[in-house]
Amino acid sequence: MKSLCILCPVYREEAGIRAFHERLQRALLPLRARYTIATLYALDPSPDRTELELQALSAEDSSVETLVMSRRFGHQAALLAGMDECRADALVMLDSDGQHPPELIAELVARWEAGADIVQTLRTDARETSWIRRATSRWFYQLLQRVGSVELKSGAADFRLLSRPVLEVFRRELRERNPFVRGLISWVGFNICYVAFAPEVRAAGRSNYRASTLVNFALQGIASFSKTPLRACATIGLFIALLSFVSGAAQLLMYFLRGSNVPGWASLFAALSFLGGVQLFFLGVIGEYVGLIFDEVKGRPRYLLRHRYRGGEVVRPDSHAEPASTTGLSRS
Repeated sequence: MKSLCILCPVYREEAGIRAFHERLQRALLPLRARYTIATLYALDPSPDRTELELQALSAEDSSVETLVMSRRFGHQAALLAGMDECRADALVMLDSDGQHPPELIAELVARWEAGADIVQTLRTDARETSWIRRATSRWFYQLLQRVGSVELKSGAADFRLLSRPVLEVFRRELRERNPFVRGLISWVGFNICYVAFAPEVRAAGRSNYRASTLVNFALQGIASFSKTPLRACATIGLFIALLSFVSGAAQLLMYFLRGSNVPGWASLFAALSFLGGVQLFFLGVIGEYVGLIFDEVKGRPRYLLRHRYRGGEVVRPDSHAEPASTTGLSRS
């Protein structure tokens, strides 16, 4: 039998994680006749009882395992941890807040069985989503498509299926310190297909994504796949330099032809303030790229595991990125 791994990143889901798990297992029932299925939860340490709930789920079901990070590394790092651990024939990743419907997994698997290496879902925002959220999301994807080096379709979500060959590329080749997973999924190529879905209302609690988190996420995506901001800085700088040269030449001509100085201390102050602001903005853009280089040069691990729960027992990891070979997540 082929194997499937279901990866669910978790953070502060005490109120809804058990209901989500039960719903997930019901959705997987039709697939169990053809596949060996393991469920992997990747937990960012939470201030609530989420870890205790996951420990209990791991004790109740031997096919459930929980990875616990040493600290909060974020949603993307949790996905990477699960991808590094998985040795199954295919990996399905979805959020554990109930907005990604587990009932769609069967269709993702069917697309994979039909020959797709990557089955990517596309979110269609409901009317309940604020117009600001919908507009900014649409603008981000449009901007990234125009300036980036990848074709990332609007609404691409972290709800997808990856085949074993794609997982091996991520495990062995793509070891960036600040990866933008959605962009990398498109960048690797392979045979990809798309499935649309409507996100559901959270089962419990509230979203852990703040506005600042979404802004940082967007900046990371653009900086990871586009040099256009740097080139735009150079172009604007050249334009301002030419404008300053023309303005200076015009003032010299007026002085020699009319014999009078050109008044305008206020305009001079405004121009200097404008140039100072532009320079600081350029430094910020350059700093964003330098920060990415700095992280790569340091070479720190992308995440660290504190321990894992397997069969209700605490297992200490030997390494932050090398999964154990005795778990149901691995193929013998």
